[in-house]
Amino acid sequence: MLSHAGSLLAAGFLLALAPSASALEYRSTARATILYDAPSTAAGKVAIAGSGLPLEVVVDTEAWIKVRDFSGRLSWIEKSALGGAKTIMVKAETSAIRKQPRADAEIVTPVARGVLLSVTGPADAFGWLPVKHVDGLTGWLPAHEAWGR
Repeated sequence: MLSHAGSLLAAGFLLALAPSASALEYRSTARATILYDAPSTAAGKVAIAGSGLPLEVVVDTEAWIKVRDFSGRLSWIEKSALGGAKTIMVKAETSAIRKQPRADAEIVTPVARGVLLSVTGPADAFGWLPVKHVDGLTGWLPAHEAWGR
């Protein structure tokens, strides 16, 4: 019979062998493409994804990727359709791109839910993402108001 310390050591060893949880992976579409309900062009067509749409990777195979979109819908996409610039989608009802990464900074432009923004670098230590609007305007968006990062 294992002692309490021996049980804890054995449990710790088993946890160390378990695969670690990985961060969510997002990829953006490189071009407009079709989303399918199975990994085949003969499968049912679910939707058309526009260029630059961020999608969460669920399953990655050799030629197909199962993805989740911002609404939570699962579908399949040809792997070759992904690889565009890193983008995020505004998930807050309304938000704003700001000149500096601070809530009290001057607003560059307001943005609404569903707007796609290019990510121009890593998030800062306080949770702000450097972004670029399609109109060329740049600034910072709170990371918690973005989907696809």
